[in-house]
Amino acid sequence: MSIQNRQQIKLTDVTKVFKQKNQQITVALKPLSTTIFAQGVTGLVGPDGAGKTTLLRMLAGLLSPSSGQINVAQYNPTGDRDQLRAILGYMPQKFGLYEDLTVIENLNLFADLRHIQKEERQQIFAKLLKFTDLTKFTQRLAGKLSGGMKQKLGLACTLLGDPQILLLDEPDVGVDPISRQELWQMVHQLAKEGMLIIWSTSYLDEAEQCETILLMNQGELLFQGQPSCLTERVKDRVYLLASPISHRRLLQIALKLPQVSDGVIEGDRIRLILKPNQSIEQVIANLGTSDITYQPTLGRFEDAFIDRLGGITQKESILTKIMPQVAGLPNDIVIEAKNLTRTFGDFIATDHVNFSIKRGEIFGLLGPNGAGKSTTFKMMCGLLPISEGQALVLGFDLKTSATKVRERIGYMAQRFSLYDRLTVRQNLSFFSGIYGLKGREQTQRMNEMITAFNFEPILDKTPESLPLGFKQRLALACALMHKPDIVFLDEPTSGVDPITRREFWVHINSLVEKGVTVMVTTHFMDEAEYCDRIALINGGKLIALGSPNQLKQSVASNATMEQTFIKLVNDANSGATT
Repeated sequence: MSIQNRQQIKLTDVTKVFKQKNQQITVALKPLSTTIFAQGVTGLVGPDGAGKTTLLRMLAGLLSPSSGQINVAQYNPTGDRDQLRAILGYMPQKFGLYEDLTVIENLNLFADLRHIQKEERQQIFAKLLKFTDLTKFTQRLAGKLSGGMKQKLGLACTLLGDPQILLLDEPDVGVDPISRQELWQMVHQLAKEGMLIIWSTSYLDEAEQCETILLMNQGELLFQGQPSCLTERVKDRVYLLASPISHRRLLQIALKLPQVSDGVIEGDRIRLILKPNQSIEQVIANLGTSDITYQPTLGRFEDAFIDRLGGITQKESILTKIMPQVAGLPNDIVIEAKNLTRTFGDFIATDHVNFSIKRGEIFGLLGPNGAGKSTTFKMMCGLLPISEGQALVLGFDLKTSATKVRERIGYMAQRFSLYDRLTVRQNLSFFSGIYGLKGREQTQRMNEMITAFNFEPILDKTPESLPLGFKQRLALACALMHKPDIVFLDEPTSGVDPITRREFWVHINSLVEKGVTVMVTTHFMDEAEYCDRIALINGGKLIALGSPNQLKQSVASNATMEQTFIKLVNDANSGATT
């Protein structure tokens, strides 16, 4: 086999169709013909349901195509499965680590599966542990590792056997920016050594690191080439706008304009992408407010991605009409942490943390994996006992009045606390019942949420059969059923695509307009821009507190939110002051 053939994947008119039990047909992949080479990292991007995972599973030999031919290093993935397994590594979204085994025990287990002889393992393990920086953690249980460390261990297990081809299905989901940066550094090194790598990702800022991009939507390949070539399509169509009125309100108005393709919040300004052949002057005139300043800015890959898919479609939330205005004054303190501390034995997970949150504010809790932000978050919504200090919500102390507080808050868990064996309708009924809704009021609230989130076509389906974006909407609807004053969101968009994230934040911005207070944890730095203020947690301590702009300015005048996160955390770890 020639070196060139060993380092390429070729697809010819490949399709994939799934037949459901009711004989309904789902086209997961439309006729696809392309060639992928071992030239840097190839990025696979697209919204939920685009066909990305289906394509990777076919390349790995786990699914057979409905028609067409797949050639992976001259092997047929299904017909030559044993030969392909020897040269290919595949890391699925939910990599099968055994959490009750240590790091070294997981490596030994996967080495057994790869038929690696025991006398060879010491040298191979030492190389992989050094490469992934896990040498000091060989005796730690996999279940006790942070999210980033779990992904590194998963990558190490995938690299056993020295594969020539590496397929990675969103390995960075739920991983903090520092761990993502480390994963990318490792993968770039492997690519330089000649490995063919396909990386599926939801983080479009990272797609710009790829040599080549495959952009898919609804099973169809829309674009293949360098990221910069796609970004070129939004040249001279991207602007930053500022106004004396709320930037959140300004975005809501701007998104409804027919000239606007996409828009997001960026610090105290909004970022707009105009449709082709539209003028910014016309947009300013149609915004209906004075004293708006604007300036052109460079397009990003994410801008071009959204624009290529037709722009954002969810431009307004019906929650604006069905959610009541929260009583109280805007400057009222509704959430407060006073010397908040949580210990697990001798380990201090949260160490005397202090902050307060005003009514109608979006407050972000950020930090690396294992930093203590999730512990802090769970104490603030009454899910975890407090070791020392106070957590006050709406004036109630969670140590003594947790039940009263739960009646006034909505909680959306990171993994969506839905019941997979209940239908969408039954989940809505169950959660509305938990919140004390009965009879006519319960029926009314359920109907409001069905309308708001367009659940009618999926009411009799179970969550496990739904795409991630629909699960997210259902989880949010369940959290809002009782029309709470405060909403706690724990990594609410982890793993969902950028379009679904934008739709989600349209809903959240509508809630805030009604005076609802939002506390959110996230690893998406573009989401952090939506926050009015951010608390950055590291090593259990609060290391920074302020608006996104204040934190960015503390690092550099032109720093991004991701650069700010990494710099502040690294400075804290090294004992530096900023």
